Order: sequence, then C-alpha cells, then structure tokens
Amino acid sequence: MDVTIYHNPRCSTSRKTLEHIRDDGVEPTIIHYLKDTPSAEELRGIFTQLGIPVHDGIRTGEDDYAELGLSPDTPEEELLSAIASRPRLLQRPIVVTEKGARIARPSVTVIDEIL
Repeated sequence: MDVTIYHNPRCSTSRKTLEHIRDDGVEPTIIHYLKDTPSAEELRGIFTQLGIPVHDGIRTGEDDYAELGLSPDTPEEELLSAIASRPRLLQRPIVVTEKGARIARPSVTVIDEIL
C-alpha cells in the first residue's frame, strides 16, 4: 500500500502518526512540507482528497493567519496560495492513501480507516 504523510518532525502528533503507520508495517513516503511545500495546485488535490473546505485544514492559531488577514470568508484560492507561501498554516499531519486522506488530529486513530 502506498502511504504518504505530510510530516513535521517537530510535531508530537506527526511523530506519533508516523510511528503508528510504521507499526502497521508500512514505510510511507515522507514529505517534510515545511521544506518541500506543495504548490497551490498540489494542495488543491490534497484538499479534494480530504473532502473538506480549505479553511478547515488551516491552523488558525498561527501568527501568519492573522498577519495575512485570513478568515472563514477568504476565497479558497487565496487560502491555498497562503498555505503554499507559509506552510506553517497547514494542519498536520496529513496522511494520504489510495483509500483517501485524513488530517490525523487530534488522534492517530482517524487514519486507521485509510490504512
């Protein structure tokens, strides 16, 4: 099974999720999204797989959110561009398989249905 994780190694939830995937005997493709940030187009595809509005995948508590004047009313294209330029805004970790995609927050158990 192909599994991709958009990972931040400084995040304990992201580390736990990666460990959970590996405990299931899977070595995922790891994308360190803070260094290898997906483009706005790639992000659009991820959010399509997630099946959620872009705003639901943004870390609204980040300083960048307020600095950019983002809100639930911000158009999705603008939100995608904001995440592409300031990847700290992206909720993490995101796990993608052929069965779907999930933001593994607050618990790694949300990914069990797609592994």
